[in-house]
Amino acid sequence: MRKFLTAALVLAAGMAHAEGFSVKLALPWNGVTVPEGQQCRLFGGDGATPVFVLNGLPEGTTQVRVEFNDKSYPPLSEDGGHGVIGFPVSGPDAVLPSVPGMMAYLPSGATVISAARTGGRYASAGYLPPCSGGRGNRYEADVVALDARGAELARVAVELGRY
Repeated sequence: MRKFLTAALVLAAGMAHAEGFSVKLALPWNGVTVPEGQQCRLFGGDGATPVFVLNGLPEGTTQVRVEFNDKSYPPLSEDGGHGVIGFPVSGPDAVLPSVPGMMAYLPSGATVISAARTGGRYASAGYLPPCSGGRGNRYEADVVALDARGAELARVAVELGRY
């Protein structure tokens, strides 16, 4: 039932794909604008990761790694500058649940692979939600399918939106 409800909330605008592997964002994320309240606490939010709906995961995928980046700010623009979260998966389709930002320990079997590369007021023990203060920075996630050895099987870049 949960998969059905989540899939019903998916927007085509927030979709990316590569060689049969596709990733969609569930509402309220639309890939254009970061939803109200999904920004960091410094700017009045209590952000969490989007729900990602995955289809066509390559055979042998056992984990999905999501690398969160601020493409407008070079020090945090690649390799998970805003944090890297891992999710266990099985089968060709999966729904990655939303997990809270700023936390080292996550629900739903998700794990912090690496915390955001930030410090001071922006320090985070895990995923740092969009935190540009509404300057229009572009946020993106690289969704990576991995096998049991940790080898990359496929990668899709997904626009999260601007904040």
